[in-house]
This record gives sequence, C-alpha cells and structure tokens, in this order.
Amino acid sequence: MQLTDITIPTTDGNGELRGVLAVPDGPGPFPAAIMVHEVFGIEENMRAQIERLCSSGYIVLMPDLFSRGGARRCLMATFRALTAGEGQAFDDVAAARALLLARPDCTGKIGVIGFCMGGGFALQLANHGFDAASVNYGMMPKDLEASLAGACPIIGSYGAKDNSLKGAASTMELALTKAGIAHDIKEYPNASHAFMNTGPAGPKLLRPVMSKVVGIKPSPVDAVDAWRRIEEFFALHLATE
Repeated sequence: MQLTDITIPTTDGNGELRGVLAVPDGPGPFPAAIMVHEVFGIEENMRAQIERLCSSGYIVLMPDLFSRGGARRCLMATFRALTAGEGQAFDDVAAARALLLARPDCTGKIGVIGFCMGGGFALQLANHGFDAASVNYGMMPKDLEASLAGACPIIGSYGAKDNSLKGAASTMELALTKAGIAHDIKEYPNASHAFMNTGPAGPKLLRPVMSKVVGIKPSPVDAVDAWRRIEEFFALHLATE
C-alpha cells in the first residue's frame, strides 16, 4: 500500500480538485471509502488515518476540500457548505465518490468517514448514497432530523471532555433510534476533541495551545477501541452479498 496524490475530475469542470488515494495490496476487488479531512486539511494525522483504514482492506480517497481556490478562501467556503448542507464541498465529495465507484477494483460498496469538520460532513453525507457512515466528533447540523432522513447506518465516536460537542453522543443516540437507523454511538469518558489523531493537532506553532489550553490531544487507548468498532461496523455494512 502507498499513498498517491491524485487529481479528481470535478463535477463542474472548474479548478483543480486534488486528493490522496490509498489502495490495498492485492488484486481486489475492495470496498471503498471517502474520508473527509479535519479543519487543518490533509496533514500527517489525516494521512495516518488514510493508511489505517486502507490497511483494513478499503480503497480510501480523501479529497482536498481546500484545493480549489486556495486554503483560506476554501476554508470559508467549506464551512459555509457545512452549515448550509450544500455547496462546493459536497460537490467535491460527490466527484470523489464517482471516481471510486468507477474503478474496476471497487466492489461498489462505499462508506464515508470523517474527523472533526470532516465528521460533520460525514453525518450530512449519510443520506447521499453511501452504505455506511463513520462520524468522529463532527459538529451537529442545525436540523439533525432532516439530515438523517434516508440515512445509511451510522457509527459515531465522541469524547466526553470535548466542550464543543457536549451532549452530542446522547442527542445522536436518541435521534438515530427514533429514525430507526442502524447505529453504534459511543462517548469516551476520558477523551477530548480529535482524540483519534496519531499526533498533536494543528499547525506546529499552535500545538502547545491546542493541547494545554483547548485540551485537544490524542487518546491512543480510546482510538484503538474506536477503530475496532469502525472496522466491525464497516465490515458488516460494506460487505458484498
């Protein structure tokens, strides 16, 4: 397995959408997954997550949502799309999804997984033709009930010490149960935001602040359990019949 930087054909033909692709060793075919990056873009933590999921037997593609128009401009546009539930970021994920499904080594089963900002997208993408969604400490949409209409099975992981998502796990549990959607939601008592990262979050100069002041830091033991659950959930819902 190796990570390859690629260009993804866009749905509107404008700009260059870049991404990182990982394909398991062997002939396949393999189930696939779109992975949506956190707010800091595709950096070492996200590349590690791509490798982690690919090692479990999935073709993984992470579109760079900040690549069309520059990071600063795209960051603002991406958050507007996340808030609105539509926009260029959703179009870019759709383009990445189409690329994966067109591959001859893809089984046709495809999941979506995201972290932080990407977790918010994964939640809203659960009703966009995916077979399973993994939401990892992603922000909640304004209208959760609408976002869950017609959604695929969802697995979610949250940290009890994540002050930005207080009560999110219980809210998700209740909403998914009410909607009759297959799910696995867990809150980790000792974990904070971005607890599944393999290293410190954010730009190097800001990492001490992110860790000591904001409390964002890895929790390796909880990350192992979260990945175990994701692997089991994806294996169940992305298996070919």
